[in-house]
Amino acid sequence: MEQNNVELATFAGGCFWCMVKPFDEQPGIIKVVSGYSGGTTENPTYQEVCSETTGHYEVVQITFDPTIFPYSKLLDVYWQQIDPTDAGGQFYDRGDSYKTAIFYHNDEQKLIAEESKKKLDESGRFSKPIVTQIIPAAPFYQAEEYHQGYYKKNPAHYNRYQKGSGRVDFIKKHWNSIDKEDLRTRLTPMQYEVTQNKGTEPPFRNEFWNNKSEGIYVDIVSGEPLFSSNEQYDAGCGWPSFTKPISEEEIIEEVDISHGMIRTEVRSNTADSHLGHVFNDGPGPEGLRYCINSAALRFIRKEDLEKEGYSQYIKLFK
Repeated sequence: MEQNNVELATFAGGCFWCMVKPFDEQPGIIKVVSGYSGGTTENPTYQEVCSETTGHYEVVQITFDPTIFPYSKLLDVYWQQIDPTDAGGQFYDRGDSYKTAIFYHNDEQKLIAEESKKKLDESGRFSKPIVTQIIPAAPFYQAEEYHQGYYKKNPAHYNRYQKGSGRVDFIKKHWNSIDKEDLRTRLTPMQYEVTQNKGTEPPFRNEFWNNKSEGIYVDIVSGEPLFSSNEQYDAGCGWPSFTKPISEEEIIEEVDISHGMIRTEVRSNTADSHLGHVFNDGPGPEGLRYCINSAALRFIRKEDLEKEGYSQYIKLFK
């Protein structure tokens, strides 16, 4: 990757444990580091920042390639992780160190952030005004190793904390709500049955089970990218199968005990659509097989990615 393609983005969104995963697995993201910024104390410790004596925010600093994942898309991800109307902290965590802020690294980032904030404020999504600050980037201090990639090191505690803090329910309420009547008008009966009622389409009689074209599959409801043809393979089951998703952040796994079986259901994070199931009999390094209903997907060919607004995924096929 060319060095001149690399930029930094710095966001404060409350507890930095919860702000790494949403960015970590997006295309074009080189690394996400938890740390502290915005205060006066040099090289602060976690305890010092939590004591509210340093002036620092808990932040994540993202190194990214804007030609693959532009700054505006990073902002889209950022807004969907926080309560931007809360001036006193985030969810369970209170205090200045947990407040939200966008630290811009250049004038272009400042303009994009201000426009993004204005657009969100005028959207009516929130009943209260957006209070997230947009401020110049300050010295960044990397947090202790214990806090880096916390969602990977301690997944059980991370999931309990994210849910218990109120963040998960807030995101679902404000970003994942779907108008069911609107869906009935724009989805086919099979698409609606699969995505909204956990239905299953017939094997070998669905659109993508033997698709050989290059491209990405997006959620039929939200348009969020889910899978790439690079990871698709013929599992012999009659449904499109994949060894891994494009981003694990968009995939939710839940226990399914229907039909007298214990299985792992796969749902999309943004739209909360039923997609299919995941099994431990795949050929990839993780041994997973994501068995997905075609009716839950829309396929975008490689040559159509730019005109469809998914240009950041073109590099998946080079």
